[in-house]
Amino acid sequence: MPSLTGRTVGQRWYTPYVFMLPGLLFYAAMFAWPAVIAIQLAFSDYDIVSPIRFSGLDNFARLLHDPRVGIALRNSALFVVMFLPLTVVAPLFLAMLVNIKLRAIQAFRMLYYLPVITSMVAVAVAWKYVFNREGVVNWLLGLFGAGPIDFLLDRHWALPTVVLLEAWKNAGLFMMIYLAGLQAVPSEQVEAATIDGANSWQRLRHVIVPALRPTFAVTLILSMLEAMRAFESVYVMTRGGPLDSTLTLGYYIWSKAFQDYDMGYASSVGLLLWAIMLVLAGLNLVVTRRRDG
Repeated sequence: MPSLTGRTVGQRWYTPYVFMLPGLLFYAAMFAWPAVIAIQLAFSDYDIVSPIRFSGLDNFARLLHDPRVGIALRNSALFVVMFLPLTVVAPLFLAMLVNIKLRAIQAFRMLYYLPVITSMVAVAVAWKYVFNREGVVNWLLGLFGAGPIDFLLDRHWALPTVVLLEAWKNAGLFMMIYLAGLQAVPSEQVEAATIDGANSWQRLRHVIVPALRPTFAVTLILSMLEAMRAFESVYVMTRGGPLDSTLTLGYYIWSKAFQDYDMGYASSVGLLLWAIMLVLAGLNLVVTRRRDG
C-alpha cells in the first residue's frame, strides 16, 4: 500500500492546477487578454477605421489637460462619497432586520435581494419614469404642496438621483453579505452582553460591529469599486447631463470610445480609472490590516 510520502504528494503538485485550468483559461480570454489590448491601445492612436498607430505618451499628456476628465473625476468622487453611506451603513440595519427569526422571513430576504438580479437597464428605465416631472415622486411631493422637481434635468439633483438608484439596486447584495457576517457572530457574546445589561445600541457598538470588521472591509471595497465604475444608470437616465453634472469616468470612457471612436484616448482614461480603483483597494487593505493588527 503506497504511503503518503512527500515524494508521492510532490509528483501530483499539478493536480490543483488541472482543475483550475478551465477557469484560468476563461479568465485569460475574458479579462486578461482584453486588459493587455487596452494597455496597448492606451499608447496608440486608433479610431477603429485606421490601423493602430503608436503614439507614445500623447494620450496621457492629453489626459492631463482635458477639463472633462477633471469633471468626471470630481463627479466620481462625489458619487463615492454619497454612495458609501447608503451601501456600507444602511444595509447593516437591513440585514439586522431580516436576521430576526420570523415566519416567512426568507420571502422578505428574497424581495430585498430581487433588485440585485434585475437588469440595471430595466431598473434605470423604470426609475427614469418614477423621477420624471410627471412621475410618482413629484406626484407625492405635490400632495404636500412641494415640487415639481426636475430630478434628472436639474444639475443639483441629477447626480444624487443616480446615486440613489445605484444604492437601491445594490443594497440587497450588501445586505446578504452583512447577513452572512451577522450569522457568524458568536451568540454567546451577544447573550453575555445582554446579561451584563447592554442595550441594543451597546450590543451593536461593542459586540456586533467589532465582529463584522472583515465584512465591513469587503462591503467598503465593493462599494467604492461599484461607485467608481458606474455607467449603465448614467447612460440610461442622464447621458452624463445636464451640463456634465453626472459625467462619471465610466461614462466618459464609453463616450470617447463609442461616440467619438477615440479608442486610444478612451483606453488611457480607462487605465486612469483602473489605477484609482487599485489605489482605493490597496488603501482599504492597509487600513483593515492595521485595525486587525
